[in-house]
Amino acid sequence: MKNSILLGGIEAGGTKFNCVIATGPDQVLERERFPTSTPEETIERTIAFFEDAARRHGSLGAIGLASFGPVGLNPAAKNFGHITATPKPLWSNTNILGRIQAALKVPMAFDTDVNGAAQGEACLGAARGLKNYIYVTIGTGVGAGVVSDGLPVNGAMHPEIGHMRVPRYLKAGDFAGGCPFHGDCIEGLICGPSLEKRWGARAETLPADHIAWEIQAHYIALMCWNLTLSYAPERIILGGGVMNQDHLFLKVRERFAELMNNYPCSAAGICLDSFIVPPELGASAGEVGAILMAKRAYEASRSEARMLRSHTRTTP
Repeated sequence: MKNSILLGGIEAGGTKFNCVIATGPDQVLERERFPTSTPEETIERTIAFFEDAARRHGSLGAIGLASFGPVGLNPAAKNFGHITATPKPLWSNTNILGRIQAALKVPMAFDTDVNGAAQGEACLGAARGLKNYIYVTIGTGVGAGVVSDGLPVNGAMHPEIGHMRVPRYLKAGDFAGGCPFHGDCIEGLICGPSLEKRWGARAETLPADHIAWEIQAHYIALMCWNLTLSYAPERIILGGGVMNQDHLFLKVRERFAELMNNYPCSAAGICLDSFIVPPELGASAGEVGAILMAKRAYEASRSEARMLRSHTRTTP
């Protein structure tokens, strides 16, 4: 496409991959979604999408890859670009970035899927105008993109909010939890597969008055309590398939208020309706973030190329 840089975005989720070609975060030209199966099959299908799309639209300037995890984000580490010790069968220690970049040979940016979604919501969604916020996804797993002063918080690795421990809810019985690593961590208690394991039915099939939602709201409120007092966000955005329940947000806010018991906590104490919110972009948050990542990767590669040309001209 003339006068437009083509950007690729990959939202690599534990349930499905979403691949897009775009000229900007709100200018998607082509999209394909497919189930996350084996690493070989899924990565090959991802590469094929971009190869085919490039033949139709032109060469790509860069690709942003926002992946489920845990992932290696330290460029100096051997596991950079890898999905590491994940509960997703067959995917542990998969070099997802290296395989795709070796095949497509374009600049790439790499981050977690939740950091990607957080960036998308900051650009076009529920975090516009904010510098300190948290995007949480509750679906196949539980993950969070923590943004402080406009930048994602990443240390020795990215925050793994899903594996925090919370007190057991007395009404919840003796469910052991579904996390293969920690049993009843927050992910093991509230993610989609854990709900199905506990109740013998998928979350979307449970009626609004099912006891599952009281328990779910309690645990999500505890998670939000910990996030609020640990990071002091201006807003917490709760996304993912399990949160596609309008009644659940009201239950979470009410339980959060009960648990906080009028403790002063800045933004949370002003208006809970605007503090614990759904994503405005819905399922598109991740792809928007991946496109933004690609744009930055393209700009960085152009800047590096200019510096190299300048150095070459001035070297005697």
